[in-house]
Amino acid sequence: MSDAPAETRPATAQAAVPVRWSVRFIGVWLAILLALELLVESGVSRSLFLPAPSAVAMSLGRMIADGSLATNLAVTLSRILLGLLCGAGLGVMLGLAMGTSKPLRRVLDPLVAAIHPIPRLAFFPLLIVVLGVGETSKLAAVSLGAFFPMLLNTVAGVRGMNPVHLEVARNYGADRRQMFLHVLLPGSMPLMLTGLRLSANVAFHSTIGVEMVGSRTGMGAMLWLSWQTFRIDHLYAILVVIAAIGIGLATLIRWVTQRSAPWMMDASRTA
Repeated sequence: MSDAPAETRPATAQAAVPVRWSVRFIGVWLAILLALELLVESGVSRSLFLPAPSAVAMSLGRMIADGSLATNLAVTLSRILLGLLCGAGLGVMLGLAMGTSKPLRRVLDPLVAAIHPIPRLAFFPLLIVVLGVGETSKLAAVSLGAFFPMLLNTVAGVRGMNPVHLEVARNYGADRRQMFLHVLLPGSMPLMLTGLRLSANVAFHSTIGVEMVGSRTGMGAMLWLSWQTFRIDHLYAILVVIAAIGIGLATLIRWVTQRSAPWMMDASRTA
């Protein structure tokens, strides 16, 4: 018989699961990297197109040492976060307005349906014409990418609420402010957070794309320059950094979800 209370044992078991998964994850990737290193060193694979992981690591080390990685990484992160803040923020506000106002939804729905399917980078030349070649057009392109997922999910979250909840709040005398803060916002929060996750991904992709085609700074610009100069080990090193940005962004969104709607995280653990 264990002396530990029964309710503490499942928590301990759940806490051990992420540790096991982390060890397994690291072990799998170490095995993959070791296999690639052996393939390149043995000559089975051509190092011109698939450099050894050690060569990629050395290239990454050189970028860190000369400061180019830190400079361009800061530029990319600032564009992602500013674009996400502007685009998702506007998407939430307009989504709440469209979700609660049928006349506004009737006016804007056709416009959203027409613009939303167009690839975000297709707007970039027009934004350059209107806003110039500086940072404003790049920020606008990233914000536009983050805007639509947030807008559509917010509208869906508001319209998907159970009307009974609104009716009960009205019967108890809730005013507009109380209805918004205690009924409308919590009820639409799950889909809004889903929209935030999608907006973050689109903002990330838009930033890299914009930097590749219209910028001299940022991780996308470094990636494009590596391809133009055929520095394959440099290219792979930048891809590793971009993947790390994606993991970090997903972790940030998960933290925001945990703080804003912890019940969603509990449901995902028990599912």
